Amino acid sequence: MFFLSSGLFLGWSLGANDAANVFGTAVGTRMLKFRTAAALAGLCVILGAVLGGSGPSETLGALGGVNAIAGSFSVALAAAVTVTFMTRMKLAVSTSQAIIGAIVGWNLFSGYETDYSVLSRIVSAWVLCPILAALFAIGIYGLVRLLVYRSKIHLFTLDACTRAGLIIVGMLGSYSLGANNIANVMGVFATASPLGDVVIFGNWTFTGTQQLFLLGGIAISVGIYTYSHRVMETVGKELFRLSPVTAFVIVLSHSMVLYIFASEGLRDLLTGLGLPGIPLVPVSSSQAVVGAILGIALVNGARNINWKMLGGIASGWVTTPLIAGGISYILLFFVQNVFDLNVFY
Repeated sequence: MFFLSSGLFLGWSLGANDAANVFGTAVGTRMLKFRTAAALAGLCVILGAVLGGSGPSETLGALGGVNAIAGSFSVALAAAVTVTFMTRMKLAVSTSQAIIGAIVGWNLFSGYETDYSVLSRIVSAWVLCPILAALFAIGIYGLVRLLVYRSKIHLFTLDACTRAGLIIVGMLGSYSLGANNIANVMGVFATASPLGDVVIFGNWTFTGTQQLFLLGGIAISVGIYTYSHRVMETVGKELFRLSPVTAFVIVLSHSMVLYIFASEGLRDLLTGLGLPGIPLVPVSSSQAVVGAILGIALVNGARNINWKMLGGIASGWVTTPLIAGGISYILLFFVQNVFDLNVFY
């Protein structure tokens, strides 16, 4: 349990940073109270983590199968420290990038070869994630604007529908976030997990991996509730001025992107039709939200974009894996040589 503490810390950091994005626009536009948003997000993140988190976790295992519990502890702690530092800087960084950088640091320290084909798939997904979110946002925004214009809906009715829509898509986004990003929190513990399978209700087996994902989901929920308000304000207000309707479009676009990269069912459907399957890769919730915001901003002439804030966020995306990789290497050296623990086998 002590070694798992770094994974729980990383989950808390993810909740404080990435998970805030699913309700950040709703809170930033004052359509929903922070406490209500945090409670809904926490519940749906746990469900997504336990029920749908296995696919992206397999991809992380292919990149680098951390096979010693002390090594898993060091890798997760390096990613958590990096994300927490970036959160203190009010930058909506990527927990996915932090854990990938930390895993590559473990590969370098242990001498295991990094699978660059897997790494290239992950990096290409990072590039594709904000682009897809922007395209979804542009298309959905056009449809919503056309619907509102043609229906001539009353302002109060529109406000009530928007508030309900923000709650629904926020819950969907939270579920997708748990399914996609739980691999970042507990994926490095899957190979060296000390937890065994437990049979519940006769036929249903609660696997050790699902137990890890449940603990990680709870840690994410605690992070959302205790420390996510700062990043919610950054994403929801400071990058681009949002209306409630655009907030709905952004969260829906973000949710769709995260679901695409987490759904085993969607991948199997595409391959069954003879189409290329979408890689199940843990992508950045922050990148999806920022991409969707930029899509809306471009439709409106890009007049209200805070380019300085955007530049700071982009620089965080570039430096996060490098910082996490360096911290991971140093921590692994420290744990192995000071505490005489095996960080790899």
